[in-house]
Amino acid sequence: MNKQKKQVGFIGLGNIGRHCAQRLIVEPYEVWVYDTYQPAVKELVEHGALAGESVRDIASRCTHIGICVRDDQQVEELLYGPGGIFTNAASGTLVAVHSTVTQANLLKWAQQAADAGIVLVDAPITGGAHKAEAGTLCYMVGGAEAVVRAAAPVFETSAEKVVHAGAVGAGIALKLCNNFIQFTEFVAMAEATRLAHACGLSAEVLREVGLSNGVVNEQMHMFISGRNGMAASCSEEEMARLFGPMGTLGRKDLQCALDTAAGHGVTMPTAVYVRDRIEDVFLARDESRLPQD
Repeated sequence: MNKQKKQVGFIGLGNIGRHCAQRLIVEPYEVWVYDTYQPAVKELVEHGALAGESVRDIASRCTHIGICVRDDQQVEELLYGPGGIFTNAASGTLVAVHSTVTQANLLKWAQQAADAGIVLVDAPITGGAHKAEAGTLCYMVGGAEAVVRAAAPVFETSAEKVVHAGAVGAGIALKLCNNFIQFTEFVAMAEATRLAHACGLSAEVLREVGLSNGVVNEQMHMFISGRNGMAASCSEEEMARLFGPMGTLGRKDLQCALDTAAGHGVTMPTAVYVRDRIEDVFLARDESRLPQD
């Protein structure tokens, strides 16, 4: 261990996490990585990271630990128990939760981290794997101003923007709102494109007008044109392999938004509809014989 460098840990090396971790491998930091999927760890080690043997190992070595796993349950498995972060991290360690989770659990973890002498902030990210690779993500961070300021250089290795949303819990609230808007756009674009095709129009002309008046953005168009192109040439099994995980993740994220809304006494009927539609939209499940634009 190089004591001259800040010891930074990163747990969760999926499509986004592995790029975030790789971009951390720069001069001010010595980077320790951990994932149950060992080929992902090996890939990062080849780029200069160090392999943590366990969550306990990462927690005992690092003063800043990023968590980028799938859901609330996986975050809890990392935080709690004899081998978890809360038991093994040194006092003052900063834990940044990048996962999309419920606000209630985030606030619970932050309080229990404080009880253990640890600082936990919410720092969810948006932009996808391609922006993680390019270092142009947006981080939405909830925490005390001084804490966010101190953590920002770590986030900035993979970010073009770090937004201080407010106190702990504000970052994940912002991410849940952002995801709800995005998935609603995808559903609307899918259904509008079906109508356009039925009327003899192409998705390109819909895009041309939508970009002109601000109704359509490039992400909406890229999603639907890419999905339609794949659906025209792929079997249902291939679509399930390629798009199924994204649809499942979308449903999970929308349920997090609904659970958080319920905790605040807010009803979101549109989010209920989008949650129940999003997997079919990713899979083009009810849209056979889609034309390829």
